[in-house]
Amino acid sequence: MSRSLTLSVAAASLLALTPAAQAFEAGDFILRAGAVHVDPDDSSDSITVGGNPLLNGVDSKASVDSNSQLGLRATYMVTSNLGIGLLAATPFKHNINGGGDLSEDINLGQTKHLPPTLTLQYFPMASTASLQPYVGVGVNYTTFFEEKTSDTLNTVVAGEYNIPGATTSLDLDDSVGVAVELGLDYMLSENFGLNAAIWWADINTDATVKVYDGNGNQAAKTDEFEVEIDPMVYMVGFTYKF
Repeated sequence: MSRSLTLSVAAASLLALTPAAQAFEAGDFILRAGAVHVDPDDSSDSITVGGNPLLNGVDSKASVDSNSQLGLRATYMVTSNLGIGLLAATPFKHNINGGGDLSEDINLGQTKHLPPTLTLQYFPMASTASLQPYVGVGVNYTTFFEEKTSDTLNTVVAGEYNIPGATTSLDLDDSVGVAVELGLDYMLSENFGLNAAIWWADINTDATVKVYDGNGNQAAKTDEFEVEIDPMVYMVGFTYKF
């Protein structure tokens, strides 16, 4: 047997004994980390007190700005094509600005939120493929905390309602809604890869602003108004499988 033929047979034998590298298969845990950006497609009801506009006949509404944080995600592969994914992140912080007839340059307050999202993910490619696109659908739960109103709002309300030393507070209800996602992993090795993903989440919250006089007694309260945030969420980062 020639040397070249011997080497070919040996190589073929090694390939036969070595299993193909698996990208994702049942039982795998996949962790992803990177930058995540929340870009609200926001709108709100008019803000009223007793059915009347909050500020002297002005159609006062609220808008929410965007924010970026560290995103953390995990997927458990139930089969080579189905996974259960969880999105988490460090708390997002959003400024709440004017909307409607109010300029968006007017800051009304701010809030923080956490948006854990659970999805069922489908990976259509064979488990041996390095390129792994996926789609997912599930549920988003968003909890709001550290809601604050601004000194600007306090000053305007104090003058509008003739309440010297007026202060205000903001309450936002938590939200539960549908979430959908589209993502792509590109595995550079058996365990490491790159990831990019986008989500849309149905996030709506009912808001209330309370007004207090200089002695801390409640003097007024807005009618409950709905704020629709409905953000697009974008993430790029790294993938680690084990």
